[in-house]
Amino acid sequence: MKLQKKVLKNGTTVLFEKRDLPVVSASITNRFGGAYERSEIKGVAHVIEHLLFTGTKTRTHEDISREIEKKGGILNAFTAQDATSFWFKLPSEHLFAGLDILVDLLKNPKFDKDKFEKEKKVILEEIKMYHDNPRTHVGEMIEKNLYDKPFGELIIGNARTVSALDRDFVASLFKKVYSPENYIVTVVGDASFEKVCEYFEKNFEAEGKKTEIVPIKKLNGKSADERPGIDQAHLIFAFHAPLMTEKEYFDLEVLDAYLAKGMSSKLFLEIREKRGLAYTVKSSLNTEKNYSYYSIYVGTTKEAVPEVKKLILQGFGDASKKMTPVDLQEGKERLIGLKKVMSEESSDVMNEIMYHELISKAEYYYDYEKKIEMVKLGDVKKIALEGPKRYSTAEVLPK
Repeated sequence: MKLQKKVLKNGTTVLFEKRDLPVVSASITNRFGGAYERSEIKGVAHVIEHLLFTGTKTRTHEDISREIEKKGGILNAFTAQDATSFWFKLPSEHLFAGLDILVDLLKNPKFDKDKFEKEKKVILEEIKMYHDNPRTHVGEMIEKNLYDKPFGELIIGNARTVSALDRDFVASLFKKVYSPENYIVTVVGDASFEKVCEYFEKNFEAEGKKTEIVPIKKLNGKSADERPGIDQAHLIFAFHAPLMTEKEYFDLEVLDAYLAKGMSSKLFLEIREKRGLAYTVKSSLNTEKNYSYYSIYVGTTKEAVPEVKKLILQGFGDASKKMTPVDLQEGKERLIGLKKVMSEESSDVMNEIMYHELISKAEYYYDYEKKIEMVKLGDVKKIALEGPKRYSTAEVLPK
């Protein structure tokens, strides 16, 4: 196994995969995201992510980005349902210079009042951008149809909740939910595991803080929005899926490889190549620690939406009856091959290892091929039959 892992005295979990190329990807992830928010503060985790880049007690916004970029690196962050992650990719000799930046963001945020108000305006524009893009907006709609409030509300929040956030409240919440016990440090590249552990033992002290998720309630809804000024209809078909810790998750992955993943999949061939009803047919298995759902997106004409829905349901029905041992083996080979291709990119592996640790154990990332090989045809057919029995849809249609 390539992975090295250690829980430090301060509670921080360190994950490391050694590589020989002179590049390193590293992240510090805090176990707090959209799933931990009540409706009235929806979007606050994402606001905190933005604010940490606006300046610390020792660095300006320009200093933070320049110190990474002048070394040829990339600096970024993201907010998910179960976590918020800050990461960079750099030539390996600059690893600790990059870690100094991330540690400074987490230990010394300034939360300047003027920058706080400006950054809220930036996020309000981001909310508009996602809403104005029909393909992005239909993705927001499907989550609202799958989950009740507050989980079903957007990670980014909305104009009302973001506008109402107070600087002092956000700064106080940050202190409550950001602490070493909640951190996952992930490093993939040419580095020393021992030196990384020493660095984080030195820079963080235990604070005894914990976070609690807001209970998640599942829904099965359908909705459609009509919008002037667009020509294409955007459809998402989705249903609740097994968690990554469940065997059925891997059955669904194999089904997806056969049914909707890529240009050789059954639904792509049926909807696009045979009938010419769409340009894009794309599937996705969205999962973190506390939720999981499977979706199929199709961009088509307004008139073709009923036919496309029928073809998707027919695809699942056919898979439950007609999928063969050869199809099963091809699906497995595809998934295992994709995993190997993806593993070339250190930042992708960094995130995958982190998510596996967040969900269960980082070690399970390296068991993927074995778990896929164990999938049986009968179990794939079963999930093809049972999965879509309670499905949700979201549509953005030309008016």
